[in-house]
Amino acid sequence: MIQVTRKDSKESFENLLRRFNRKVQQSGTVAAVKGNQYFEKPISKRDRRKKAIIRTARKAAKIRKIKLGQR
Repeated sequence: MIQVTRKDSKESFENLLRRFNRKVQQSGTVAAVKGNQYFEKPISKRDRRKKAIIRTARKAAKIRKIKLGQR
């Protein structure tokens, strides 16, 4: 559980909220909850990962061609 306390009595609520939001983002809690929001079969997870690998390889090949001046 993430807790944030006021640094001093003069700290504004906006600063406190900003620090809390930053801590939540850095902890990855929101991303983990959104990832588990819907059930996904393990097979489709594997397929998604394979497609991501293919996509990054194609992008790298495209960039390599552009750098060589072939495109």
